[in-house]
Amino acid sequence: MTAPWLWKLLCALLKGGSIKAAVEALAPPFGLETLYHLLQRLSGRLPDLRSLLCREQKVPASCQSDPLHQTVEHLKNVFSKATCALAAFQLGFQQPLMG
Repeated sequence: MTAPWLWKLLCALLKGGSIKAAVEALAPPFGLETLYHLLQRLSGRLPDLRSLLCREQKVPASCQSDPLHQTVEHLKNVFSKATCALAAFQLGFQQPLMG
């Protein structure tokens, strides 16, 4: 899984709809269960990710209730000029996204 592909998935989730629908639209070369596992793992890293993001920029106002979606919005704001905020995060903080 590449950071740009995962970023596309996360951005698709922000638009609403289910994980399954977002994944089917992107046609991944692996099973849906793999993505559920990956998203669960990413959700477990949110406290660390959000802490780093807060060092760069205050948390933006959000209408999202899901912490993962709020973090995606924060990534979008901090790395607004990047094509892939996940790759920019890893490069900027010199830390892997998934720990």
